[in-house]
Amino acid sequence: MQERLQKLMAQANLGSRRASEVIIAAGRVTVNGRVAKLGDKADPAVDEVLVDGRPLFAPPRAADEEFIYIALHKPRGVISSLEDEMEAGRPTVRDLVPLAADVHIYPVGRLDKPSEGLVLMTNDGELAHHLTHPRYGHEKVYDVTVEGRMSDRTLEQWRRGVMLDGRITAPAPIEVIERANERTRLRIILREGRKRQIRRVAAALGHPVQRLLRERIGPLSLGDLPPGEWRHLTAAEVRDLRQSAAGTPTRAAPSLHPTGKEHRAPRTSR
Repeated sequence: MQERLQKLMAQANLGSRRASEVIIAAGRVTVNGRVAKLGDKADPAVDEVLVDGRPLFAPPRAADEEFIYIALHKPRGVISSLEDEMEAGRPTVRDLVPLAADVHIYPVGRLDKPSEGLVLMTNDGELAHHLTHPRYGHEKVYDVTVEGRMSDRTLEQWRRGVMLDGRITAPAPIEVIERANERTRLRIILREGRKRQIRRVAAALGHPVQRLLRERIGPLSLGDLPPGEWRHLTAAEVRDLRQSAAGTPTRAAPSLHPTGKEHRAPRTSR
């Protein structure tokens, strides 16, 4: 949803809306690489908003604070937040990583409460921004079980793109792992990250999700890490993540089917 930049900046605790207008007028804000002007709007879920070259919602980091990179296997029933905003006693991903209270790490990308799988936690704001923002098109791989036997026709519709929030979803490679009368198990690759995208698309196609597990974020894999457990990333994994994050941003990178053939979204009439 688009909002005026000064409102987004105020939400990110960069000052009042009036103070944010001064920053915008000074040419210190860019949207998708273009210098913003007063009156401009942006959708932080789609647009890249930088203030003085930093992602708008990247948490601050102390100059002497070391980077921390943690892989966590989030179980079902745990929320991908640092605290329970509803104060309902729900466990959070931060509860599962018992580091000192003054160690500030946060989850990179969210998995909703019923979902499970790989969550990257770090204090590296720039890396987090590049890995999660759809402008950079980094892959996330999911093992998804849906209700019922999904037909080839429905699968092809999902691969090509489905209307969601007034926009067609990007083409997505989907591999059938198992297909039975009661359920269909799929491996899905996403390069965008709309809110609850897989669950909403599956429901719209008549096959609600039974289980959703994230296997991979960019080059980082969940592996055999048990649910509820976590580990520090190796130096090689951090290097691979940084190299992946340093890739050139793109807005329309073609997706590939598991066959390797390029697959593009169908044209829509104007």
